[in-house]
Formats: sequence, structure tokens, C-alpha cells
Amino acid sequence: MDYSSKVLAKAVEEISGLPGIGKKSALRLALHLLRQPESQAIALANALKNLVTEIRYCRECHNFSDDEICDICADSTRNDEILCIVEDVRDVMAIENTNKFRGKYLVLGGKISPMEGIGPNQLHISAIERKLNTKVVKELVFALSATMEGDTTAYYIYKRFKDFGVKFSTIARGISIGDELEYADEISLGKSIQNRIPYNEAG
Repeated sequence: MDYSSKVLAKAVEEISGLPGIGKKSALRLALHLLRQPESQAIALANALKNLVTEIRYCRECHNFSDDEICDICADSTRNDEILCIVEDVRDVMAIENTNKFRGKYLVLGGKISPMEGIGPNQLHISAIERKLNTKVVKELVFALSATMEGDTTAYYIYKRFKDFGVKFSTIARGISIGDELEYADEISLGKSIQNRIPYNEAG
């Protein structure tokens, strides 16, 4: 497609690199930005720049944060004894939207998947051990996707830490088998986190 402008062509190329956006959609977005006040486009550009240069990962839970410790970990009103294990920061957002959980989180950064070459060492599993060694955590809640990889990850963590004297639980199966947690509706996810069940080797 002839864009008549190398600047426009470059913008379309970069925008179309985003997930789910093709060249036509990218062109439509670029033209939309050109029709807006210059300040709006500059504000967007600055926000994107700040996104990649200023966002940090919480040293406690590996969630996104503006500071060294995220707002959830810094919140003294939350229950330090309950640690919810999730795969991704999007899962934290999904659970927080239910307003049904007041514990803390640990973001693994993925799930064990031999097919994709992801093993335990590529995840933040060692951070769980550091948490357990503080003797503060009394319960680990598995809020992992109801997939083979999610179950494998939960089982690995259970086997590794079952002798640490903590309770293991998992969200109730209000989440369909095979579903990714982030796509669950808030009501089902909220009930699942509230009605979590004991986790064991048969679970």
C-alpha cells in the first residue's frame, strides 16, 4: 500500500506490530491520531514511553509497580498469612476486580510447560520459598489456569513445599477446565477464590 508518506508508513508498521491489529486497523488508528489535537498524540506517546522506561516489578510479588514495592504488598490491611499463587499479572488484576480476596500475591511469570521449554527455573518459584521461610505465610492458594500446564505447576509447587507446614488450597472449579483465569467472569472468579478447596496430590 502506498501511504504517500514515509512517516505515516513507519507509524502504521509499528502499530500493526501490536497483537490483533492488522495494517488496515493500524492505518485507521494512525489517521485517527492525525485528526486529534497534537497534545493528545503527544500524551499517548509519552504514556507509551513511560510504560517501557518507568514501570517496575515489585520485589516482593513480581507484580507491576511504580515503586520498589507495589501497593498491594505495601497495604498493611491485607492478610500476610495467605499467599495467592498466579501465573501472570493479568490474573492479579482479574482477582482484584472481584473484591473477594484480601491476601497477598506471588506472580510466577508463567507456568511449567515442557513443550514450550519452560521449566521451574524460569519461574519465580524460589520467591515462594523466601516467603515461606519468613514463617508468616500460613496458606498457599493456587489460582492457576485449569489446564494441564496449570495443574502441573501447582503439583510441582505442592511437592516442593509440602513439608513447610503450610496449608494448600486451590480455587474452586467454578472456572471451567481448560479456561485461562484472566478470561473468567468476575462473579465466577470471585466465588472460586472465596470457596477455595484444600489442595492435595489427588486434587
